[in-house]
Amino acid sequence: MAESAALVLAAPAATLDPSSASHRLVDAFFFGRNAKTVDAYRRDLESFREFVGARSQGEAARVLLAQGHGPANEAALRYRADLLVRGLAPATVNRRLAAVRSLVKLARTLGLVPWTLEVPSVESRAYRDTRGPGLEGVRRLLAVLDARVDAKGKRDRAVLHLLFDMALRREEAVHLDLEDVDLEKGTLSVLGKKRTEKETLTVPEPTKAALLSWLQVRGDEPGPLFLNFDRAGKGGRLTGRSVHRLVGELGLDAGLGVVRPHGLRHAAITEALEATGGDVRRVQKFSRHRDVRVLAVYDDSRRDMGGEVARLVAGRATA
Repeated sequence: MAESAALVLAAPAATLDPSSASHRLVDAFFFGRNAKTVDAYRRDLESFREFVGARSQGEAARVLLAQGHGPANEAALRYRADLLVRGLAPATVNRRLAAVRSLVKLARTLGLVPWTLEVPSVESRAYRDTRGPGLEGVRRLLAVLDARVDAKGKRDRAVLHLLFDMALRREEAVHLDLEDVDLEKGTLSVLGKKRTEKETLTVPEPTKAALLSWLQVRGDEPGPLFLNFDRAGKGGRLTGRSVHRLVGELGLDAGLGVVRPHGLRHAAITEALEATGGDVRRVQKFSRHRDVRVLAVYDDSRRDMGGEVARLVAGRATA
């Protein structure tokens, strides 16, 4: 893959036409990204390939680029409409559109075309519920695990602490290896979302205790930090789907209804804002969001600012 990408980057601009360079363009698009990001982009481009009816993703890129500015944007509009008709969530539609737009943007950078796709994303409301199960809900989840002293219970407690105490995403948690944990230093090396290098995070004491309890059961064999106990994948790496299931089951056992792994991250960030008096700069270091404006949504939800103003307005009318 790297060799193909180098060919694209090194070739004279005059030789880079859509029919001869589209496959190398796709290779260049994936080049230098981490494996998780490549997998996600491959899935998104595969969706576009199926829509176009091409034999490969490179062929789909060639078909799109060869159409020219106007027809290519029209094709993107039809693709967006098809995704919506199929009932996909706005966030999924926007992610798949973004992958195609990014591919065309790279084609322009490399001199393949002089234009980009201008089809906008669909409107969606991200972080509609940023509160998660709340602090009391997390305590109830942990209480369920208090009665479990088996290996799976200790593993699940360690996972739960990472999702809440450190606001890890479930994919960040399941991709941890034993070598990423240094309990003597009290650190954890995490490969964050859209990152190419791991960052070192400080582990708080309750999390450290949960990890230590799990490691005493797991042993010191190199490999995935969290192992799967299900018969189908026993002994292998715990998957994101398994984490989704175990958190959901804990939520039902705790009487909380539906609880999702990302809801624990939401709860952690909301609680962090509460604990710091709304200090979004400090909480940004904790949540590792690239854009601090995302935290404004959490802060608004935490404080119900709209509701506060509504009460003020209503009070004026009845005064």
